[in-house]
Amino acid sequence: MSTVPAKAAAAAVVDDAGDADATAVANISLDSITEGKNDRGIPATKFLDDIELFAMSFTPPASSELLIGAYSDLYSKFKAYEQQLTQKKATYREKLPEIEKSIALVGHLKTKKDAGEGGVIARYNLADTIYSKAEVDCSQGIVNLWLGANVMLEYTYDEALALLTSKQTVAKKDYKEVMEDLTFTRNQIITSEVNISRIYNWDIRRKREAGSS
Repeated sequence: MSTVPAKAAAAAVVDDAGDADATAVANISLDSITEGKNDRGIPATKFLDDIELFAMSFTPPASSELLIGAYSDLYSKFKAYEQQLTQKKATYREKLPEIEKSIALVGHLKTKKDAGEGGVIARYNLADTIYSKAEVDCSQGIVNLWLGANVMLEYTYDEALALLTSKQTVAKKDYKEVMEDLTFTRNQIITSEVNISRIYNWDIRRKREAGSS
């Protein structure tokens, strides 16, 4: 059995098919090549167990070029979405430790205040590799939180801990969903590649059988 990488198969089809087949790809709907969705609405790629039967389900029957074109388009969309999810994953991996540090810091200040201590000596980052020391007054029980977009608000320690904890909960939930979607999307990419290769091989077998008859 001859095999060919999914990208090579797609490239061969594009070279041979021309504008007519490019137009025809649009006639195969997304529902035709997917089945179901995950919890966030990402479609699941339909695995083609019987390519002949699947091709004959269209009127007129779909050509191998048309099928490869449709799955190549789906593959490209999944790859683009994979990149978006990878960027989100990196953002959350940077964001979550920062929230945890903020919670630990505010909790430490609250503990010192509850113990009756008036101040805390802190070491803070002025610039890359440059640190300094400062005394932080914790007797007032007030902290300023940087919320982004040039916004900084004043909170009591209890308010700050409640806000940061809620943000941490949401961020962990979102990160978990991003990781699930990333795994799911990568599985759909693999299925699309397998389908493209199988369609290509199916077409080669058909042409050989037609040539020998």
